[in-house]
Amino acid sequence: MVLFEGRPIGAIALDIEGTTTDIAFVKNTLFPYAEARLEAFMAEFGPTAEGRALLDQVRAEVGNPDLSQAACVAQLLAWAKADQKVTPLKAVQGLIWEEGYRDQAYRSHLYADAAAHIQAWHRQGVPLYIYSSGSIGAQKLLFAHTIAGDLTPCLSGYFDTTTGPKVAAASYTKIAETLGLSAAALLFLSDHPGELAAARQAGWQVCAVQRPGTPDFADDFRVVTDFGQLPLAIG
Repeated sequence: MVLFEGRPIGAIALDIEGTTTDIAFVKNTLFPYAEARLEAFMAEFGPTAEGRALLDQVRAEVGNPDLSQAACVAQLLAWAKADQKVTPLKAVQGLIWEEGYRDQAYRSHLYADAAAHIQAWHRQGVPLYIYSSGSIGAQKLLFAHTIAGDLTPCLSGYFDTTTGPKVAAASYTKIAETLGLSAAALLFLSDHPGELAAARQAGWQVCAVQRPGTPDFADDFRVVTDFGQLPLAIG
């Protein structure tokens, strides 16, 4: 039995940037690496079957089925520079990051308290899920190559923008339905007020995570600065 503020929960969903992982790692390491590699990567990847499918996603996103490969790549770069949460961009970023992890160009940052509690909750039988704007592939790579080691065995599943926008209540309703749990039995941890508000609107239990550099939250959110401060009882 897992209780959050005395109420039973069946699973915990975690945001990544600013919650488990320093935003600086994603913004200062992953994003620049992907942007610098994007043109060369797409030159090799674009002609493959998977690459052609991704280019078609770009064309569908902009509503132009005749967009050339060069124009598609230019659009991907424009989205990257604007930090747009667009599914085809997230997919290609994930593929490039896989290359970087494989080449040992970096390891992903994880807050020490997040790593410790993810491992502890897993040992205690708490189902853990990730919901991030990064693609599911990118999420798996990040948790497989952390400074604390491979944490993917601790995670029960992943959700990304293919489920829906993180600031839309319908996305959290869809996740609850996918997991076969009532919304009230789910806890979402995030550093983003809009995401927390959407999850709460869908009936989830929520808690704000404030890391260094995170703006202050409104008074109607419970706020922790460390996973160890969460009012969880597990027994």
